[in-house]
Amino acid sequence: MAKTKVFITVKTYPNISSKYDELVCTAGFREDGSMIRIFPIPFRKLDYDKQYAKYQWVELDLEKYTSDFRPESYTLTDRLFQNITPLDKIGTENNWQVRKDIVLKNGYYDNLTTLISEAKDPQICTSLAVFKPTKILDFVIESTSNEYDEKKIEKILNQRAQLSLFETYKDNCKDLFEIVKKLPYKFSYKFEDAKGREATLMIEDWEIGQLYWNCLDLYGKNEVALQKVTEKYKDDFIKNKDLYFFMGTTQRWHNVSPDPFLIIGVFYPKLDNQLKLF
Repeated sequence: MAKTKVFITVKTYPNISSKYDELVCTAGFREDGSMIRIFPIPFRKLDYDKQYAKYQWVELDLEKYTSDFRPESYTLTDRLFQNITPLDKIGTENNWQVRKDIVLKNGYYDNLTTLISEAKDPQICTSLAVFKPTKILDFVIESTSNEYDEKKIEKILNQRAQLSLFETYKDNCKDLFEIVKKLPYKFSYKFEDAKGREATLMIEDWEIGQLYWNCLDLYGKNEVALQKVTEKYKDDFIKNKDLYFFMGTTQRWHNVSPDPFLIIGVFYPKLDNQLKLF
């Protein structure tokens, strides 16, 4: 595929990986408006000048990720992750107009049944989509374990020790860095589509996880941190934003789960009636 420009709109919360320490699922849009997934990327190990932001164009050397049957999945040809060139960042001017022109260039889904049918159709196999919920019914917070599996952590640490013996690894990656904190909560939206179908899908966006940690650091109280997350994702987003979801499947569950999609990002320009206030 060679050089490809991608407008980054999705960075999921880091997942630990025995092969790469941790991985961030990155997704976005090509210039023609089609969606693309870039995997694997150990984002926090990238050199500083290679690290990209959401809503930034980047240029990458890509090829189809042959280990993944999903058509939108690509990987970097350079396994040392050096051929990443961050380009222009697109701001929020004029109520995100330029961002909307890119993200909504090819329209969006509002029918879950249609989207899932396309995902299950082997001739289409849609695994990334922009989706507009018709109605948000609730924002759900559920407690989960705040500790990783000890065996997986042990495997990662052992692999680090082995890889640190090789200069090529030490020269091109940040060998030792703190393992990302595991989120102790699962955040989800319960919503309704244009045909009245209800669903509750987990939000895997890095943004919501980082918001929780930032609020916890700032206020020092867990209940206040959760309240602040709720104020943004429920009170503000539902009342004041023209809300869209970036939806994605996992390779493991794509053909197994009745509804294989997760919310991997949230797109939230202001509602038109909010613009009149400014």
